[in-house]
Amino acid sequence: MADMGAFREAVTAWDAGGPDEPARELAARLSVRAVVLLEGPSDAAAVDTLAERRGRDLEGEGVCVLPMGGAMSVGRFARLLGPPPGLGLRLTGLCDERERRFYARALEGAAAAAGAAQRHRFFVCAADLEDELIRALGVARVEELIREEGDLRALQTFLHQPAQQGRTAQQQLRRFLGTKKGRKIRYGRVLVEALEPDRVPAPLDDLLTGP
Repeated sequence: MADMGAFREAVTAWDAGGPDEPARELAARLSVRAVVLLEGPSDAAAVDTLAERRGRDLEGEGVCVLPMGGAMSVGRFARLLGPPPGLGLRLTGLCDERERRFYARALEGAAAAAGAAQRHRFFVCAADLEDELIRALGVARVEELIREEGDLRALQTFLHQPAQQGRTAQQQLRRFLGTKKGRKIRYGRVLVEALEPDRVPAPLDDLLTGP
């Protein structure tokens, strides 16, 4: 039975030069109405986790959470998924401050093509989503979670590296999360699960009020 994972794979294959028919067929079969464009899988893990905490079934609502493999891909995906000849879906997303211009160009262009200037909204993290989550939880709580996850020794070794000297504790933790393959994805879930309901970072909270 086809699911949203199959749709993501079909869109990714289309972006890589494959045929558009599988993505179009799955979009219709699954009643896809909106796509959340994200840089990578760690952002997707955080979005999916918060949606689950709030009792939302994004797939059942016709919302596809799509990690693109890099923010500079947003223009291509907006063309495929946005106004015809794309799939005509509503687009939204979450990005880092340094990626704002890529998202703005892509989504504003898609909105203009659709004749709806306010249709496609996106939300911006001050540095990145990990930084937002660390600030929301606080350094002490994040260190506690790292200990609970069994990564305390790895963190202590990391903090003794010369390159980490002079950085703030928040900057060090943010860098640590990206030092091992898969760690950012795992902590995307762990950090969001630990958030108090009133401490969800604004960009992530605003994203989950829709789409």
